[in-house]
Amino acid sequence: MKTIKGPAIFLAQFAGDAAPFNTLAGIAEWAAGHGYKGVQIPSWDARLFDLARAAESPTYCDEVKGILADCGVELTELSTHLQGQLVAVHPAYDTAFDGFAAPEVRGKPAARQEWAVDQLMLAARASRNLGLTAHVTFSGGLAWPFLYPWPQRPAGLVETAFDELAKRWHPILDAFDEAGVDVCYEIHPGEDLHDGITYEMFLERVGNHPRCNILYDPSHFLLQQLDYLQFIDIYHQRIRMFHVKDAEFNPSGRQGVYSGFQPWVNRAGRFRSLGDGQVDFGGIFSKLSQHGFDGWAVLEWECCIKDSEQGAAEGAPFIEAHIIEVAARAFDDFAASSTDLAGNRKMLGIA
Repeated sequence: MKTIKGPAIFLAQFAGDAAPFNTLAGIAEWAAGHGYKGVQIPSWDARLFDLARAAESPTYCDEVKGILADCGVELTELSTHLQGQLVAVHPAYDTAFDGFAAPEVRGKPAARQEWAVDQLMLAARASRNLGLTAHVTFSGGLAWPFLYPWPQRPAGLVETAFDELAKRWHPILDAFDEAGVDVCYEIHPGEDLHDGITYEMFLERVGNHPRCNILYDPSHFLLQQLDYLQFIDIYHQRIRMFHVKDAEFNPSGRQGVYSGFQPWVNRAGRFRSLGDGQVDFGGIFSKLSQHGFDGWAVLEWECCIKDSEQGAAEGAPFIEAHIIEVAARAFDDFAASSTDLAGNRKMLGIA
């Protein structure tokens, strides 16, 4: 067993154009002031980070780490959620996701995909230069529009989609392997990798690649009504990152999992600030500690009711209270007795 590191915070939902959220030093100092010990940086936000520069300059990476250290926090991981989404985009989502890309490739799906892959390659080198061992991203989705099997899916449609997804990601996984960094897919609705079964389908197609791993976020599983505690038992060897995010699911006679196209505040399933939802974090921290997860517990704040500043302020102590300092000795060691093979055989009545 190992002790989870934290608390840390994902900066994507807090970065902005006003101080202190518009510079790395400012937002890091703000995070430290709330009690966070680590920050996870969105690599696409130029106000905080220069991905291309980090990929080429160890000196710049040392500067980034120095800024964070001066503020009393450390870098946990980089994120390429938006770029990873663009590795595989079904045409139905071309317009919706186009804004994630650099302006020069918008409206050009092939160029956009090439740009996204290059961004992931830069992230592998940047993570290596920063001394990181894990990286979070999205898988993108080709099959997602066909999630519900009506109309009936043509034979082989899903298999073809996952074959193509694996083909696109395999070179990226190899690049991260060369950099010594795990790729941790956030298992998330909207991505082809949205539950355990789809992750397994992808993992098989990339040859059980050692760098094909998981970011565990229970909020997405609660909204799918998936057993998020058993998920840890099944996939703990592949769980290398952890987003601490709460959610609630309140079905009614009018809506359920699909939530009737309602805005977040009116959905049966919705994300909440830590402690305001239904996720069993006591069970999660226990299972992750039991299975030896020693990565960071990173707050990802998303709530349709509570203000982000209040959510951030409450998040650090919530995580701190759930981190388990794992036992260095067994609780019943006081009753241990010294014995040997002969003594054991005698106790068992074995001649």
